[in-house]
Amino acid sequence: MSRFDEYANKFTSIKLERKKGILQMTLHTDGKPVRWGPVIQSELVECFTQIGADRENRIIIMTGIGDEFSGPRAEPGYSFYREVSTNITANLLDTIHWNAHRLMTRMLDIEVPMIAVVNGPAMRHSELPLMCDIVIGADDCSFEDTAHFKIASQTPGDGIGIVYTMLLGINRARYFMLTGQIIGAKEAKELGLIAEIHPREKLLARAWELAEDLAKKNDLLLRYTRVTLIQPLKKWMGNEVMYHLALESLAKLDKEDVTPDHKEIEQGAKK
Repeated sequence: MSRFDEYANKFTSIKLERKKGILQMTLHTDGKPVRWGPVIQSELVECFTQIGADRENRIIIMTGIGDEFSGPRAEPGYSFYREVSTNITANLLDTIHWNAHRLMTRMLDIEVPMIAVVNGPAMRHSELPLMCDIVIGADDCSFEDTAHFKIASQTPGDGIGIVYTMLLGINRARYFMLTGQIIGAKEAKELGLIAEIHPREKLLARAWELAEDLAKKNDLLLRYTRVTLIQPLKKWMGNEVMYHLALESLAKLDKEDVTPDHKEIEQGAKK
């Protein structure tokens, strides 16, 4: 089991606060909206692992900071692989896949209800808040996938294709990913991606209100309900995500220069 005081101040990109069993995790980059990259990816893997192993956590609230949930929007030619190393090797791909796979599975291993506060546009890894049990958003929030097919010329791996196909249905999801569609707050609510829309300044208060209401239930009821509700997504993710990641790498290698470098790539990568 983990203890909160052992991991509370461990992460540079995730601020953790807990009150009466309700844990708020705020994603950021130097106190500003998250700039997605190897650091936040690897820290989230470890953070989800620690949170899931701490049975004093009863409810999780996940939010961003400022006027964006996550960014930036990817640009043409963007390559996550190149953020990690200039050489695309088997070791590099294994490290990236290790983190990308566990980013999904370790979040789904958290056995208490999760509330997502989408405080603005979710431009990178917008599937993460949608994997929470209750999703509320700012009136200017939006959802997109800019780091894969439309802009960055990568297949929609990382679990994003799985989550959106499950939530939107196969035809809407395929349109979303192939065209680079941006789904605004009103449409997201109509499609069932988010449950409530509020002004940004009222979002966290509403999330804590929801959390405190859930926290009135006993521990095992909270845990077993989360396990029950997340099981279909967990099963689908377990069956498909590594295959999707493999296809993503193969498609990207068609455009990347591959050099024979067998140096071990440190987990977590460089900033």
